Amino acid sequence: MERFFNTAGPNNPEDSYTIDPLSRFDLDDILMLIRQKKYFVLHAPRQTGKTSCMLALRDYLNKEGDYIAVYANVEGGQASRNDKMTVVKSTVDTLTGEISLILKNNKAEVVRDAVQEMGADSMLSQFLSLLCQSLEKPLVLILDEIDALVGDSLVAVLRQIRSGYANRPAAFPQTIILCGVRDVRDYRIVLSNQDIVTGGSAFNIKAESLRLGNFTKEEIHELYMQHTRETGQEFDEACFPMVWDATEGQPWLVNALAYEVTWKMKENRDRSIRIIPEMIYRAQERIIYRRDTHIDILIYKLQEPRVKRVIEPILANSEEADEGLIPSDDVLYVQDMGLIAVERGKPRRIANGIYREIIPRELTWSTQDSLVQQPQWYQRPDGRIDVEKLLLDFQQFFRQNSDSWIQKFDYAEAGPQLLLQAFLQRIVNGGGYIDREYGLGRKRTDLLIRKPLTEGYGGPVQRVVLELKIKREALETVIEKGLQQTAEYMDLVGAVDEGHLIIFDRSNEKTWEERIWHRSYDYQGRTIVVWGM
Repeated sequence: MERFFNTAGPNNPEDSYTIDPLSRFDLDDILMLIRQKKYFVLHAPRQTGKTSCMLALRDYLNKEGDYIAVYANVEGGQASRNDKMTVVKSTVDTLTGEISLILKNNKAEVVRDAVQEMGADSMLSQFLSLLCQSLEKPLVLILDEIDALVGDSLVAVLRQIRSGYANRPAAFPQTIILCGVRDVRDYRIVLSNQDIVTGGSAFNIKAESLRLGNFTKEEIHELYMQHTRETGQEFDEACFPMVWDATEGQPWLVNALAYEVTWKMKENRDRSIRIIPEMIYRAQERIIYRRDTHIDILIYKLQEPRVKRVIEPILANSEEADEGLIPSDDVLYVQDMGLIAVERGKPRRIANGIYREIIPRELTWSTQDSLVQQPQWYQRPDGRIDVEKLLLDFQQFFRQNSDSWIQKFDYAEAGPQLLLQAFLQRIVNGGGYIDREYGLGRKRTDLLIRKPLTEGYGGPVQRVVLELKIKREALETVIEKGLQQTAEYMDLVGAVDEGHLIIFDRSNEKTWEERIWHRSYDYQGRTIVVWGM
């Protein structure tokens, strides 16, 4: 049976290509925390391999033999929300089942039955206390999806875990590891009486907060090479920089791209076919367009006010100085979800190329469907897009509809850029690609349209650069800077057929006749068309 790239659930090395889970975090540091009887948090965005890593840690500890290590996913209590008794009983039942599997006896069941009549605020702590007193070795407890619990129920679980801390390890777990998407410090728990409790106050015994990182470039290469070694199917080395730019090591994306290009693209199931960069591009487009569960979760999160406060300025290319009003907790929250990358000394940015593509597309999905423009209207006989005709029509559309359409966007600050991208996506979709570069403090959005002119791979491709800017200075200054930036981007992407600089004037002081114009400039040996809107 040929192994595959895993995109669903914990990794099983017998079925799927695998990077050693224990190599993905500092095992020595974790073992030190366990020896020191610390309680700590391990968090990471969804589908980054937390569960696989924690299961591997459980098996490692049990094999070493110094502890009894138990993994339990407590997500089942989420449906009961503020019903503390149901959630606490569900948690105790889940722990009982997992502990019984490890111990291979009925000790946990006996203890569970002994605490059934206790209240919701003590049943879990008493269960853990009595259980630990009956064990021959200290207990290490790994609780996954802890942040799936909410409200009164989550507080009840956290406080009972905290309550027995002083009795470890003889009468309480030596170590408890809380796993989830967010750090416990970021839990803002709304109780049934509308009081708000922070996770930090409900679980103030946390010693460390560890974050599971993405794959490195070397790990991506090793993962893909496992496929090559086992099947003989080769990846062109030029694929790997593309995979890195698209995913920046996000594990689900890394596996999804590889699974798409080696299994979902049926023609590539012939293992004699070499995987080339154009195939990676097509695989990426198919993943984005299909809106797999991972992507749907991402889009759902964009509707949260905390996420919008952080993402909207990035889409709108706001100045770094404009960001002082965004709470640092919001930035950490969005970073913990894996949506943005925060690097010392650099502006915040969307975490990877695929997310950078998904976000503007999905924010304008309904807009794209509502546009009446048809792609064939702008296609020349040789298959090329008539970009000048397209932008002339967009100017008229923008003049007539921008006010009402931009009001529909949740991310109105980035409205002009999003509206143009929706218009372009409607025309290009299915027959080409749009690459996007944008970010906080960049003062522009770079778009590259790539339109293959033949079927298959390796044929000629139309390449068009569009530079989007908001007029925040004198027009001539904006044009001068914009021409330089457009030319630089044209040089960067290479082999560009044409370049366009689009300047949005959001002031209400000018008439539309003054704001709508276009003219050509010869700049550094290139012709760049500048459009006013």
